[in-house]
Amino acid sequence: MRLGEIAERLNCRLEGDASIEIRGVAGIEVAEPGELTFLSHPRYRRALETTRASAVIVGPDVVLKRGLGLPPLAPLRSQNPYLDFARAIELFYQPPRYVPGVHPTAVVAASARIGSGAHIGPYCFVDERVEIGQNAVLHSFVVIYRDARIGDDFFAHAHAVVREGCKVGHRATLQNGAIVGGDGFGFAKQTDGRWYKMQQSGVTIIEDDVEIQANACVDRATVGETRIRRGAKIDDLVLVGHSSKVGEDTLLCGQVGLAGSTVVGNRCILAGQAGAAGHLMIGDNTVITSQSGVPSDVPAGAVYSGYPSIENKKWLKNMAALNRLPDLQKTVRKLQAEVMRLRAKAAAG
Repeated sequence: MRLGEIAERLNCRLEGDASIEIRGVAGIEVAEPGELTFLSHPRYRRALETTRASAVIVGPDVVLKRGLGLPPLAPLRSQNPYLDFARAIELFYQPPRYVPGVHPTAVVAASARIGSGAHIGPYCFVDERVEIGQNAVLHSFVVIYRDARIGDDFFAHAHAVVREGCKVGHRATLQNGAIVGGDGFGFAKQTDGRWYKMQQSGVTIIEDDVEIQANACVDRATVGETRIRRGAKIDDLVLVGHSSKVGEDTLLCGQVGLAGSTVVGNRCILAGQAGAAGHLMIGDNTVITSQSGVPSDVPAGAVYSGYPSIENKKWLKNMAALNRLPDLQKTVRKLQAEVMRLRAKAAAG
């Protein structure tokens, strides 16, 4: 595909030879001639001097510097290079398509209703009274429990599970091993010290355009519902505890854990290994940085870090002070020694 056509389809401003032939996309450090790359993070700015790519998607004010002996690099000016690179990938790569039909090894209950264009792959199981919309893909070994309701354009990769009575909206994606509606972690302690399992009678509701990635679990509610709202994205190995609510377009990154009844607002980001104690609220547009522990409510628009989590600016100051503790300790010891010397001198005088 010629570079001029790519620029037009991405709505980017091209500064360079529109006739350059582009055969694919690649990262800035490994791109070869004939490939398109991008720059969105300042950390990789120096790579512009050495990349072998033929073209690069960059911001409107980025200055291109090239090393000696390297071919020219044509910039495509973009207001959002990362987004436009994501769109560029789609110009060269199309995911596999699956032929409609039910594989002979799949088991589909007679009472299940499957929409037109659906693909039910090898060894899948669709239980009684399940409803699945049009153009769904159940790859292989996917299990849909009874009374589940699933919308159009659903894609479930191998070993994904949707449990009984749960609801999944349109254009939802479950990556390998994702579990929607597993039992919440509910146990009541008895007088003899043993644990009594509480029946998890609620459901999990996944709204439209949600993606749940590999081996993540969204537990069903003890009573009521656990809900993941439209456009939320849940990374690998995330746990969303029973009766929790996750807002629209919120990101839960790898190994995030939400204890039961946590409410996360819209457009939040919980970075890797962040955890919430449960029965608390995190406001809209909030960022919880990596490995932070949230023991109580967090206001909207905040950035919190550490454990127990506090405002990020305060946490950074605390960390700076912590790094100076050895020097402060030496100073305190010197002052203590000086005080003791003066006291001894005064006593002797």
